[in-house]
Amino acid sequence: MKVWLNDGLVDEADARVSVVDHGFTVGDGVFETFRTYGSRPFAVDRHLERLAASAAAMGLAVPPAAVVREALAAVVAANGAEDGALRVTVTSGPGPMGSGRGGGGPTLVVTTSPLPAWPAAAAVAVAPWPRNERAALAAVKTTSYAENVVALAWARERGAEEALFVNLAGLLCEGTGSNLFVVVAGRLLTPPLSAGCLAGVTRAVVLESIGAIEGDLTVDDLVTADEAFLTSSTREVQAIGTVDGRPLPAAPGPVTTAAAEAFAAAVASALSRK
Repeated sequence: MKVWLNDGLVDEADARVSVVDHGFTVGDGVFETFRTYGSRPFAVDRHLERLAASAAAMGLAVPPAAVVREALAAVVAANGAEDGALRVTVTSGPGPMGSGRGGGGPTLVVTTSPLPAWPAAAAVAVAPWPRNERAALAAVKTTSYAENVVALAWARERGAEEALFVNLAGLLCEGTGSNLFVVVAGRLLTPPLSAGCLAGVTRAVVLESIGAIEGDLTVDDLVTADEAFLTSSTREVQAIGTVDGRPLPAAPGPVTTAAAEAFAAAVASALSRK
């Protein structure tokens, strides 16, 4: 596989990042995951805007958008990546041990991988650890993902594919790599960004496409819902089948099906304009 490292393509086996890169030593970086359809990345503008916003929140310099676009196109072309996932990672670059940054400039890596094999309906578990909606990195797509790794491993030990977080206020926030939508009394709701969740790209497209609204949600809202679903770039719209082992009435239900169809139509429309 070919990957992009800083200035150009290299073989994955030959790619080298410094052992003192702050992305490695302290998780000082940001990233984006794109979905490709027929070798065309979807929602590139949205992802690059969020990458820049995440970097700004962390005080990181990022390469110009044109450089990232060149890297994305080169990785897709070199690997024949049709339907798959692209990841852009930007770190603050090599630095001293500890939290202080170096001054050598950022590290840019672009890679591609096959899509995960998501089940039609996900089993989710509500994690015992809250998401801090007031944290410095709340809603920032940072490479400091250890909290998500621990929560996802915990969920998988219990037979679930995804863990969901509540925030310090006890309200539902997000998954380890997904946003959440719940049908409550006939209305399709998703937690507001003020809950501490990531401003997901797929979340935004669904909000625009099907008339969902933002609103506070509790765990009780989820476990008593008629239906619910997860969204992310790689899973698109995925029904939730069970919550902490308890089945929801429909997976997928009619609202979930409508959301999936609306998202697919939005993707097709966007790609037809390129």
